[in-house]
Amino acid sequence: MPSALITGITGQDGLYLAELLLEKGYEVHGLIRGQNNPRRELVSTLVPDVRLHNGDLTDLSSLMRAMRDSEPDEVYNLGAISFVAYSWENAFVTSDVTGMGVLNMLEAVRLHAGDDPGAIRFYQASSSEMFGKVQEVPQSERTLLWPRSPYGVSKVYGHYMTINYRESYGMHASSGILFNHESPRRGPEFVTRKISQAVARIHLGLQDSMALGNLDARRDWGYAGDYVEAMWRMLQQDTADDYVIATGETWSIRDFLDLAFAHVGIDDWSAHVTQDPRFMRPAEVELLIGDASKAREVLGWAPTVTFAELVAMMVDADIAAAKAGW
Repeated sequence: MPSALITGITGQDGLYLAELLLEKGYEVHGLIRGQNNPRRELVSTLVPDVRLHNGDLTDLSSLMRAMRDSEPDEVYNLGAISFVAYSWENAFVTSDVTGMGVLNMLEAVRLHAGDDPGAIRFYQASSSEMFGKVQEVPQSERTLLWPRSPYGVSKVYGHYMTINYRESYGMHASSGILFNHESPRRGPEFVTRKISQAVARIHLGLQDSMALGNLDARRDWGYAGDYVEAMWRMLQQDTADDYVIATGETWSIRDFLDLAFAHVGIDDWSAHVTQDPRFMRPAEVELLIGDASKAREVLGWAPTVTFAELVAMMVDADIAAAKAGW
């Protein structure tokens, strides 16, 4: 039975990945920060077969203990401070966790592997936010990185450090440059989940409106359940590499609003949405759209859930949650 260690097990990707690996017969371990982590119960409920280990990406000794106790064949580093807006408020913590945390995890894997640095396969969760002020459309593995947030800068550091460990030490270390991916498990602070929750509550008469930032920002949105399959496929390759994971389609916040409100029978949402300057980014990323042809050709990966299906899935889940009083 292969063993895998997942950092960021409490996030949407960590939960979907844990489910996928358990279905494939893995022994799955998860790194969780803090004895009283409020999402520990969620992990235990959704994936009770996962063994949890206390640790922190900023503490190398705790990562070494987690490696020793889990003895993983594969390590998936999904842990990060991933809310972009927060990264401007606290750039230092974001850099420490999302950037230096990658170095700590790589070093823990390298030291634990000993004389055979390629024995443990490592996945780094890179991000389309690294492209920032995009230099070409669509963006591929060869596109120049130009991050426009402390989060994006931190992800670039982790991305290049992963490449450096692969080239310097012969580690089987791959990066997935994942474009935006959503699900009913997305945190409520993210705009997609903020919209799906509000639409559900407006539909049920529980609230009247929502406040958003830039409605014209465009993203390449996919389903998180599809994207974790790509992560796993990367670590099954004989040679480690970097891959863009995306749908190749771009949609605006307005498009998301159109589909979400139409799903509950509201064609004109203008009375339900206001724009608030507080939610505008200091430096906006206007257009992200990925070229995932390499992933299709090498990994045999393609998305299975359309954008419209994703929006409907999220709204339906939030309607059910609101009815249940969650």
